[in-house]
Amino acid sequence: MSMRRVVITGIGVISALGLNTAEFWAALREGLSGIAPIESVDVSKLRFHNGAEVRCYDVRAHFDDGKAHFLDRFSQFALIAAREAVSDARVSLSAALRDKTAVVTGSCVGGQSTEDTGFSDLYRFNRDRVHPLTIPRTMANAGASYISMEFGITGPAYTVSTACSSSNHAIGQAFWMVRGGHAELAITGGSEAPFSFGFLKAWEAMRVVAPDTCRPFSRERKGMILGEGGAMLVLEPLEAASARGASIYAEIVGFGMSSDANHIIQPSAEGPARAIRSALRDAEVQADCVGYINAHGTGTPSNDCTETTAIRAVFGAHANQLAVSSTKSMHGHGLGAAGALEAAATALALRNGILPPTANFTEPDPECDLDIIPNQARSSKAEYALSNSFAFGGLNAVLLFRRFDGQQCCTKSKG
Repeated sequence: MSMRRVVITGIGVISALGLNTAEFWAALREGLSGIAPIESVDVSKLRFHNGAEVRCYDVRAHFDDGKAHFLDRFSQFALIAAREAVSDARVSLSAALRDKTAVVTGSCVGGQSTEDTGFSDLYRFNRDRVHPLTIPRTMANAGASYISMEFGITGPAYTVSTACSSSNHAIGQAFWMVRGGHAELAITGGSEAPFSFGFLKAWEAMRVVAPDTCRPFSRERKGMILGEGGAMLVLEPLEAASARGASIYAEIVGFGMSSDANHIIQPSAEGPARAIRSALRDAEVQADCVGYINAHGTGTPSNDCTETTAIRAVFGAHANQLAVSSTKSMHGHGLGAAGALEAAATALALRNGILPPTANFTEPDPECDLDIIPNQARSSKAEYALSNSFAFGGLNAVLLFRRFDGQQCCTKSKG
């Protein structure tokens, strides 16, 4: 079977930068950070007080009381993003298409707030039972299941959970399914809602969360900032999208993944470099065609140096020509949703010819000697862009995007 070109025809986002895709992109373009004091949890007993929360969110604007009762916050974000993406794509889901549509989502921790409430009921308040919907609310696949039910999708639907690479793994697998003819449409992305006291305490114990804000690649960076939200993409074959006159954001042309096989939490440069090379090889694209990288860029001392090393290992002298930024500096580290938020940001950047900056940047770090687009967005005619996700456990997933303008350069026809 010949390989089909796969394009993004719909995007949906809910994040700390806004309640929809337009607000998300406007904040990215302006370099506005959504990091602020955490409001949804009492943080008086935590060492860090800031996070990237979805603010001004009213569940009743999206779900009636009966539906909301079944949905943890992370599932709500998944479904809201999917609704926007499908509406944006303006695709008609006929019975035949619903049977051939895939739903592939990513989530690292699933229904954290529901789980935390259950444990509090049992161990803090000594109650003898938990909410009867605790299991369906906490299961990591709830977002995928509710998306399939919402749209009557009867094709494959599942969730990938690979820590901070979850969404990139999900999008990459959805891309391969559509490219290979195993699905005619895919709704793919991820969601996360990690703001519960117990989970924040667990992150506090890791000593990797910054006390102030996220400053990726800055000399004085002090760690990551947790974020929440959801992002979904609609993927379909170029031929089908063109036939119905769909608006196209960007093309996905490659996906690569690897395992460090090194350490459960310490990053390695070799594993990420292998994943980047794999994505380029999958697309049959030359390294020097890439113009932009949406970096994993967590803002931790070890990640940013390691990612810089990996980028230089793959791109050599061309690394000096690359524009690199971390949008986690604005929407926070969405854990399992991070790759989805960053895939949306990358596709929008290519579509609009504007590269989002690395916000909160103060002083260069000699060990992160890349062009990291400090603080202000930049116009760009980049044709190819990578989006990196590197997870605890040494699990790496990299997506390669192409600006869509009907032209092809630096790539061979796959078939």
